[in-house]
Amino acid sequence: MTGFAQVRKSVREGEIVLSVKTVNHRGLDMHLHLPPEMDAFESAMRKAIKGRVARGHLQLNVAWNRVNGAAADSSLNRPLLEAYLEAFERAQREFHLGGTPDLNVAFRIPGMFRAETVPDLSGTFESSLVATLEEALASLNRFREREGAEIASEILERCGKIRHGAGRMEEIRSGAVQAFQKRLNERLSELLRGASVEPHRLAQEAAVLADRSDISEELIRLKTHASELEQLVRTGGEIGKKLDFLLQEMNRETNTILSKTGGLGDLGLTITELALAAKSEIDKIREQSLNLE
Repeated sequence: MTGFAQVRKSVREGEIVLSVKTVNHRGLDMHLHLPPEMDAFESAMRKAIKGRVARGHLQLNVAWNRVNGAAADSSLNRPLLEAYLEAFERAQREFHLGGTPDLNVAFRIPGMFRAETVPDLSGTFESSLVATLEEALASLNRFREREGAEIASEILERCGKIRHGAGRMEEIRSGAVQAFQKRLNERLSELLRGASVEPHRLAQEAAVLADRSDISEELIRLKTHASELEQLVRTGGEIGKKLDFLLQEMNRETNTILSKTGGLGDLGLTITELALAAKSEIDKIREQSLNLE
């Protein structure tokens, strides 16, 4: 699911500014962007993320504003500043522009100030950093939970449509044998031109055709899977991968129904329309399930 959170926290060494955002992804794909002096804490931060997030493309950015005399340990990156000023003057000449360079803008360029020494951060700083990350992840998950509740509501509505469609197909299927008998009788009467046909023979042939096109088992499984999916969504938790499996099974049942009802005349056409509608709902649920953890 998508989400964003940002937390600022002041510590003895300075100020931590931590932002985290997620977008849809089949697994957990973490990308951490940390200052070089925090590389030693990456393992602890990844562990904290895995404890809170199970799915999604996650990007973490950490900025560290050092204070309390730490500025004395840094120096101006003169080559970078000179390159900035030269580029500014060249752009003025080439495009006939006015104005003067703004040092406030220049000083915000990444790398404009270089640390003379990389500070040795203590384990206390690691604890503060992880605590800040935990706070951001909690805020992120509240954001994701609100989105998840909306998606779950839509999935439940679509499951209801699938179960209703399966019920309609069952009603139509119940009259299939009679329809086959009528069609077969009309066809045989036409071919035999009035010759009598034994009723039990006609019933046998109709039963064979009905058995070949019987979709009762597929409908039962389709409704069962839809009910399981509803229960899964209502229960909550990490359901994304389980939803994938159920949706595959539901899609398989609708494909089988479509393959069995191709030659049933008007009855088959109605069942086909209902099965296609169910398949469409399944595809829409699958799209939404990619957003769920």
